[in-house]
Amino acid sequence: MGETTKISWAGRTWNPWIGCRDVNECCDNCYARAMINRTRGKGAFDTVVRSKTWNDPIRWQKEAEREGRCDLVFTCSLSDFFIQDADEWRPAIWSIIRRTPNMIYQVLTKRPNLITARLPADWAGGSNYKNVWLGTSIGMKKHLRALDALREVPAYVRFISAEPLLENLMPEFEPALVGYHWCIIGGESGNNTKNFRPMDHTWVREMFAACTRRKVARFFKQSANVRTEMGVELDGRLVREYPKQYDQYRDAVRSATSMFGRRV
Repeated sequence: MGETTKISWAGRTWNPWIGCRDVNECCDNCYARAMINRTRGKGAFDTVVRSKTWNDPIRWQKEAEREGRCDLVFTCSLSDFFIQDADEWRPAIWSIIRRTPNMIYQVLTKRPNLITARLPADWAGGSNYKNVWLGTSIGMKKHLRALDALREVPAYVRFISAEPLLENLMPEFEPALVGYHWCIIGGESGNNTKNFRPMDHTWVREMFAACTRRKVARFFKQSANVRTEMGVELDGRLVREYPKQYDQYRDAVRSATSMFGRRV
């Protein structure tokens, strides 16, 4: 778990802890709960536990530094990075993140209101952690207030994951894009069953048009279907943009690596 990932917008996944609790109805068919309860027993996902993967990024950093690349790391795909149960462990994780600049940590949370109190003391408006992208999940109009909470947090990249998208978020969605750099949209996956809620591609087209007007990078992950990463094309093509900060940061890391005589 972690060396690669099925998530198309990341290159790796990292779960320093596993387990979570539902936040809203978008969690009803949670893939992580289904996976953990299937492999570890019914109810296992309800308890947040520390994993054995803490040091994986240290190893990945050495590899990436040697090869002159930056890896996108979806962080806490089986939990929530800012869940209160992990408060004891999170300071050590911030230290690992600071020590691994070739890893770009995509931190997606359904609890953006908890972020500010859980940032490291040396956050410095995000300037010391440009390898951390902060995102929040929304799937219905009534969840748009989560974007207000995250917008107040200074970060190098802020992103939106509209997945599972359960209704058209327009027109309120467009003004809510202020302060954001990237928008991922995807339908619900059914955990290998037909138990998924539908997503109309018209919703996606309208929301992506708003992203274009607001100069927000767009990424279409999938249609609603029985499994993840099914129906990945929108109108016959892949839509897989990344925020401009990605290239800027990657170039800066490569330049710094070259200055110290390492192979790039």
